[in-house]
Amino acid sequence: MPDMKRPADHPTIPKQKIGILLANLGTPDATDYWSMRRYLNEFLSDQRVIDFPKWKWQPLLQLIILSKRPFTSGAAYRSIWNTEKDESPLMTITRDQTAAISAKLTEQYGDQVMVDFCMRYGNPSTKSKVDAMVKAGCTRILFAPLYPHYAGATSATANDAFFRALMDQKLQPSARTITPYFEHPAYIDALAKSVEAGYAKLDHEPDLLVVSYHGMPQRYLMEGDPYHCQCQKASRLLRERLGWDQSKIATTFQSVFGTEEWLKPYTVKEVARLAKEDGKKRIAVIAPAFSADCIETLEEINEEIRESFEEAGGEEFTYIPCLNDEPAHVDALCQVISENLGGWLR
Repeated sequence: MPDMKRPADHPTIPKQKIGILLANLGTPDATDYWSMRRYLNEFLSDQRVIDFPKWKWQPLLQLIILSKRPFTSGAAYRSIWNTEKDESPLMTITRDQTAAISAKLTEQYGDQVMVDFCMRYGNPSTKSKVDAMVKAGCTRILFAPLYPHYAGATSATANDAFFRALMDQKLQPSARTITPYFEHPAYIDALAKSVEAGYAKLDHEPDLLVVSYHGMPQRYLMEGDPYHCQCQKASRLLRERLGWDQSKIATTFQSVFGTEEWLKPYTVKEVARLAKEDGKKRIAVIAPAFSADCIETLEEINEEIRESFEEAGGEEFTYIPCLNDEPAHVDALCQVISENLGGWLR
């Protein structure tokens, strides 16, 4: 058959490929008042995060919370800001993770794949990256929120933003989202290796490993969110992989917001109780719910929670960093991604 050529005025059709779009929570563009206010407004207006009725929540948010909180949040971000690149550590680490994952998947699949990242709140936005992938020829996109555990306020709202971005596409790509990977053997192994490496650097082994997860209202669990159960299982799998008994590890929840009851025990209170009542003078803390170090780990854990422990009589506090772009973590994420690409690529 003769070669069918497109008319000269036909739009260019790029070579088809598969997009792999990583997603993380987000970050303000800067630490000044208005940058912080824009970011916090987008974050705290998300009804997956704060599910109060808008008529009740928005006046409180706009008139009271956002008049004060940008100052305190800005100060917290300034204490951890990457001044060399003028960005938050979360942005730096997510970019490094993306580069490492892209290199590994390109080695495996060649130019069949395009790997990029977006943020649920702030920049780069999910919509901008979906637009770029479609224009680049991605007829299929695997959306990969970097949250090991599913929660409505993390994985679900990231997926919401992805699906909304697809609504604006003239030619919609086929789409998938990754399944939660909190129990994936490669992920658990990467966590265990980080604990082993952290302990190997210490002169004395900690009395206890505190596994601190980001919190959420207790009500969400009662309404069917599986996050709490997945966190508990992840802690158990980590303990079993390390070969420890139950006395060596404790699961807690941090970042309480508002007045209603959240998942307990609260990390900031529990570390003080461990020091004062249980005599645990040396503890290590790890935060498996976060794929990259951020404000909740670098400032909240390493400053506020550390201070609570030490003021209660604790003597040695060790924070074990998130998995970030460690090779074992990159390998685990690539395994998860490849499994979720099943049938799309050879």
